[in-house]
Amino acid sequence: MHEKDQIKILVVDDRQDNLLSISTILERENYTTVKASSGRAALKILLGETDFSLILMDVQMPDMNGFETASMIYQREKLKNIPIIFITAFSHGEEDMFKGYKAGAVDFLYKPVNPELLRVKVGLFVELYRKTLSLEREIEERQASELRVRELNSQLLQNNMQLKAANEELDRFAYIASHDLQEPLRKIRMFSDLILQKKPQTDEISKHILKITNATERMQQLVNDLLRFSRHSVSKGDFVEVNLNGIVQEAVKELDHQIQQTNTQVMIDPLPAVYAIPTLMQQVFYNLIGNAIKFRKKDGIPQVHIYAKQEAPPKELVNGNGDISFYNIYVKDNGIGFESKYLEDIFIVFKRLHSYHEIEGSGIGLSICKKIMEQHNGFITAVSEVNNGATFIIGLPRVK
Repeated sequence: MHEKDQIKILVVDDRQDNLLSISTILERENYTTVKASSGRAALKILLGETDFSLILMDVQMPDMNGFETASMIYQREKLKNIPIIFITAFSHGEEDMFKGYKAGAVDFLYKPVNPELLRVKVGLFVELYRKTLSLEREIEERQASELRVRELNSQLLQNNMQLKAANEELDRFAYIASHDLQEPLRKIRMFSDLILQKKPQTDEISKHILKITNATERMQQLVNDLLRFSRHSVSKGDFVEVNLNGIVQEAVKELDHQIQQTNTQVMIDPLPAVYAIPTLMQQVFYNLIGNAIKFRKKDGIPQVHIYAKQEAPPKELVNGNGDISFYNIYVKDNGIGFESKYLEDIFIVFKRLHSYHEIEGSGIGLSICKKIMEQHNGFITAVSEVNNGATFIIGLPRVK
């Protein structure tokens, strides 16, 4: 359908021959015309129909002239943008012309109306009106979009606040639950040890008691891990400049028994100084070195190599601060490794790639590392291949 088929024009004139003449010219151009024989008739039509693209109106009409009718039309909000072309039988003086434009006229046509001039002017103002409406719709849509964005941002902020509160509540619950579990576990272990010390007893009873003791130890380790995971709320004042060489050496000392038992070789290159919370960073290296020992190959000598590189951080951590540089600390081992598709899974709480019977552990260690690194405005990731070792990378902002 042609675009002009959608355009309605109101023609207002007290003479039927003028109405017929103008309507005939416009309808040949595929415009739809509605005729009114007086100003009052035009106002009555406009009460029910407001979708006119243009009004052509005679100035000299009995009862209510064109200027008065235009003033009444533009009092309605829905009609104020419809352009009006006045048609008059004679040339007005400047005062009358001013009155016409003040009433809302966009132009004047003089009788007898020149058909070609009428077509040109109508086409011009119809197109202008169409563009005005299009612009208004675009502005309204943009305002609606901006309002929607503000509403979504407000909802997102509210959701973030609720999520933060839920996480804090979950941390408190984990801490309280884990803390309260400590006492009954200690009693189970204590009474199990007392039973084992009693003589005589059968080998079967001893075996069952030993299983109870081992299960209790695993449960206690899980509780301790949960406690560590829930305790890691920090403040800016907790951060100090620390040399990572000392931090790693302390972690190695804590793991001395496991290192001696497995003949693990730990090689530590010179490491940088960073702003960090010493106890938490020690926990990170304790978990990473401990994992390297835990996931060693059955044959061969376990090796762990720790070294540092100054590199650019991931784009998502820069946030416009292009001058930030990071130290990436690598903890590389020659263990059993894992498939790269499980990279995200290994940092999820309780997510395990191996059953407890294969390799001991609670499945919390790497989750703790991830949480600590996030609190340090850093990151942790890994690269690995099955049977070809794993390299964990932690990134920390460089001390300036």
